[in-house]
Formats: sequence, C-alpha cells, structure tokens
Amino acid sequence: MTAPTAPAGPLAADPTDAYPGYLDCLGDADEYAAIDMAIGLLDAGVPAERVLLDLVAPAQAEVGERWARNEWSVAQEHAATHISEQVVAAVAGHVNPRPTGGRVVVACMDGEWHALPPRLVAEVLRLRGWQVTFLGASVPAAHLVSYLHRYDAHAVALACALPMRLPHAHRMIEACRRSDVPVVVGGRGFGVDGRWARRLGVAWAPDAPSAAELIADERALRGVPPARLAHLADDEYASLLRRRGELIDSALADLFERVPAARSYTAAQLDSTVSDLGHIVDFLAAAVYVDDASLFTEFVEWLSEILVSRGVPATAVAQPLEHYGVALRDFPRAGQVLALGRAALPVAGR
Repeated sequence: MTAPTAPAGPLAADPTDAYPGYLDCLGDADEYAAIDMAIGLLDAGVPAERVLLDLVAPAQAEVGERWARNEWSVAQEHAATHISEQVVAAVAGHVNPRPTGGRVVVACMDGEWHALPPRLVAEVLRLRGWQVTFLGASVPAAHLVSYLHRYDAHAVALACALPMRLPHAHRMIEACRRSDVPVVVGGRGFGVDGRWARRLGVAWAPDAPSAAELIADERALRGVPPARLAHLADDEYASLLRRRGELIDSALADLFERVPAARSYTAAQLDSTVSDLGHIVDFLAAAVYVDDASLFTEFVEWLSEILVSRGVPATAVAQPLEHYGVALRDFPRAGQVLALGRAALPVAGR
C-alpha cells in the first residue's frame, strides 16, 4: 500500500495538482490512499464539487482512455472504477449535505452499465440542495416509471454512454414524460454536442453543473422542441431490428469463408467477434433511428482504433461492413450509412 501522494503545502488544496498522484493510486489499486487524498483536499478547504469534477471525473476519463489504448486491462479498468466509486461515496459521506429542494431521480438507461458519470451528477445535485435518488446502472423503463408513480419527482436525469442505446433512451424518455416528469439527459451517447438529444426532443446537459442549472429552471427543462423522427415512417429501423440475428449469423459465415483461420478461433475470440458484429448492427440501427450517419462513422473509427491497438487489422471492420452493405441493398438509408462507414476507415483497412 502506498501513502497519499498529494503535494504538500498550499498545492495540496488544488485538485489539478493532486491529479497525477490520484491516477497513481488508481494504477496501484490503492483505494485507501485515493480516499485519503480526496478527504485531504476537503479538509484543506477544497469544495466537494471541485473534488468530484476536477479530480475524480477527469481521472475516470483517463482510465477509459488507457483501456482504449490497450495500456490497461479490463480488470485494471474495473478496479480503478471501483476505487473512484468508493472515493465518491467517501466524499459524499464526509460532506453529507441536507436537502432543501425537491426530489430528482438519476439513473442509467436500460442496458447502460457506465454508472460512475451519473453518480457524479447525482452527488453534484445533492451538494446543490436537491433530494436525490440514484437508481444506478441499467434501469428498466417500466421500473423507472413505477418508481416515478410512487414518488413525486421534480425531474429525472438519465445517462447514456453508448449511442447504440439511443432508441431505448427515446422510449425511456417518453415513458417519463407520460408520467409528467421533465427529463434532462447527458453522456457521450447523445453526442459530444448533444445533437442526438435534440433529435429526440429532450433537454441535454454537457456536464453536472449544467444539469443542475437546467433542473433548477423548469421552464427551460420542459421548453424543448419536439423530436424530429418523421423518417422512421420508412420502417428501415424496425426491419433492421428484425434481421439483427440473421445479419450477425451471415456475417460470421462470410468471415469463415474469407478467413479460414477464423474457424480456429478460441471460444473467447469467437465471442468477441460475434459481439463486434452485433455492435456494428446496433450502431447502424441507431444511426438509422436518428437519421445521422456521423453516429455510425464515429463508431467505425473508434472500433478500428481499438482493434488496431490490440493487433487486429482494420480490414476486420471493413469485411463485415461490406457484407452488411450487400445484405441490406434494399435499405437505402442503411446502405448510405454503411458506405460512409467504409469511407471513414483508414485507407489501409478499406
């Protein structure tokens, strides 16, 4: 176990200066030192909100980047995330504010397991006087609505990290609205600029302070333009969903034919391949749902970078894109999205 490495003297009261040492604690899986560092900042007079947003949040973003660059394993990423969750709990317990405002329910979309970012939002709202109920990861829409019927909520804050969950997010948003509870959303799943939140007709906040300001302004929270989804009348999205299993199976068969060595994959390699093929279909379907090809092209670029960092050539992405393009030749919008996805790949991987 290591000792806390926050700088001594006046610099100890600055989360930015404590950040490198905090990352070291995460890398060493040293939960106690990480908590001591955060509490030390609080004792030095740093506001709890700054500790959460200037120390824990950027460190968690870096944890994700290290996993993406294949510098940290999934196990290391999970350990670091658990430690940051414990740090958030320790900060919340140390400050322990009492609510002065109404109830705000914070939750992840159904199927969404990245719970730390919305937990940070929940704690910032709590620090600002709201009575917060944090429901955690992957909350089914029916269960959320049942909770809203039982408890009088001022607002719901929903998080989504993966754009492929946007169709589920839209259904969840509409379910909350039918309960007459305004909704604010956040997370990378809605686009870095909130473009897909606007397409779904819901208020979007880029960060926790912005979410808190929106929730405090009910007029702004409710006064959003309606969803722009008239394109769904062409039934492409629904047809894609019906063909998901067939598309994955045929893409896997095509892979075995083109790359005979794939027949010798281990069970883990095969599971990973099937998962990637499914993700391609899911991101394609989400792009068709919101009628924005950039959702898919950004995913293709990210996936190829992830695979290349793990020694897998970018052609591993090009092949299923080509196969899906042929299989979906009668789907004009999906076909255009796939073509743009292929164009987004590195030249060597097309």
